[in-house]
Amino acid sequence: MAPRKATDSITIMTELVLPNDTNLYGNLMGGRLMYWMDIAAALSAQKHCNAAVVTASVDNISFENPIRLGNVVHIQAKISRAFNTSMEIHLKVWGEDLKKQHKYKSNEAYYTFVALDADNKPIPVPQLIPETEEEKKLFEGALRRRQLRLILGGKMKPDDAIELKALFMGE
Repeated sequence: MAPRKATDSITIMTELVLPNDTNLYGNLMGGRLMYWMDIAAALSAQKHCNAAVVTASVDNISFENPIRLGNVVHIQAKISRAFNTSMEIHLKVWGEDLKKQHKYKSNEAYYTFVALDADNKPIPVPQLIPETEEEKKLFEGALRRRQLRLILGGKMKPDDAIELKALFMGE
């Protein structure tokens, strides 16, 4: 299976924040945003592997600025690294106040998806070719993020996390 470029997986979603999407303070509810982000990440993963995918994990969602009622949400999802059957997707989210013509960063996150066959069994995915400096930086950090996810999920022992050890212990 031929490796694919990160740019081949770019997915951009745009949503308008309506009253039903907001909390009592007039801000977009975090859960609604996470729902939209999950859709964008799934589309990006499917573009990369050309197969059905399921969410395996969601981590490092950092909310920097709220998105207000009536503002626009822009979500960009792109594969940051492919492993054997899983893919890490990096998402960036911006809010936009159309009246003030002001666009601002809201948050970013990492989602992990697994590709499945018709019997719902994990299948191999194409490797990723990072091209830009940002893509290379995300690619390099993905193995450490993966090891941390696996440790927190009880699927890896901390002693086996070689990349994380090297980061903290200089090995």
